[in-house]
Amino acid sequence: MPYKSVRKYINISDTQYCIMEKQCCPETPDCCDMRGMLSFYILWLLSKRAMNGQEISKELGKRRGTKPTPGTLYPALKELRTRGLVEMERRGRQTIYSISENGKEGLKKACRYFCYAFGDIFQEHSSTSKRPRKI
Repeated sequence: MPYKSVRKYINISDTQYCIMEKQCCPETPDCCDMRGMLSFYILWLLSKRAMNGQEISKELGKRRGTKPTPGTLYPALKELRTRGLVEMERRGRQTIYSISENGKEGLKKACRYFCYAFGDIFQEHSSTSKRPRKI
């Protein structure tokens, strides 16, 4: 059965998001563990720019309130590398991580799933929010 894509747009903060409704992505994407969403966060961050582990940790800390421990972050990066979603390059003493082409595709699938799974929550939240909306 092909997926029917019905688009709706919501605004959260100053960003407009497209929500795919109905059966856009009913299965959980295999690239990300959506329970804790650490791998999703990492892929999203690396889609913006390549980073070393310390930079990833700092950015995650900004969004989650606390930085992940090295014992949490590096196994997640290793798993993403093993699955071909993240690439690693050594530059001197630093290890730089970047998203691979497979990672970009996985992130797209994860974003569609995320919107499918949580879009109505954001839509409800944005409709009750007092903030002005930008399109």
